[in-house]
Amino acid sequence: MRWLPAALFVVAVPVFLVTGSIAWAFNNIGLYEGGFEKYRIAWVSGITPEDLRQVALDLRAYFNSGDEPLDVRTRIFGSERELFNEKETHHMYDVKRLLWGVYGAFAASAVCLAALTAAGFALQRSAFLPTLARRTLWGGGLTVGLLALFGLLSVVAFDALFLLFHRVSFANDFWQLDPRTDYLVLLFPQGFWFDATMWAALRALAAGALLAVVGGGYLAWRRWGGR
Repeated sequence: MRWLPAALFVVAVPVFLVTGSIAWAFNNIGLYEGGFEKYRIAWVSGITPEDLRQVALDLRAYFNSGDEPLDVRTRIFGSERELFNEKETHHMYDVKRLLWGVYGAFAASAVCLAALTAAGFALQRSAFLPTLARRTLWGGGLTVGLLALFGLLSVVAFDALFLLFHRVSFANDFWQLDPRTDYLVLLFPQGFWFDATMWAALRALAAGALLAVVGGGYLAWRRWGGR
């Protein structure tokens, strides 16, 4: 079973990087605002950019709280009203639970990586550095490989992946919304989700590549120029 710590570490790296990037994306108000501007949501929805920013802040607060149900009021063409209907609030409850699962996976992978690293140094002291470098190289490389494949599939067939994700992730039909009547899809069209997915994936991929370079660079230095 001596391979188990290494396997856990290598798998935990992409889990940590991907879930961290997803959590970052959901909490990044600038990402929301960029999508609102790109897809001209203020013009389409009748909600001013200032009020759209507040909507994004309200959504972020909802995702990170235990408050239920989602309650967002805003001005639409100057008239204040509830933004989301009952079906949309039910779907956002499901999204929130899914996001909390992402938070949990991020925390669990962080604890796993920290514990394995601490245990390695406690048992082997400085002799653990080459092992840590190899694990980092493999974990970073696995992250890059998985995300490169995912990115290629997304570019070719994002619509199909997006649909499959919803069918697998949600056990109801609350996600089947109408852009003519439901503001959740009016504010966040599918193009927004493609952009957000690529935003998160590229950051996780870059972090994985950095880890691979650092780990591989250390091993190369030890072999060719180190002790």
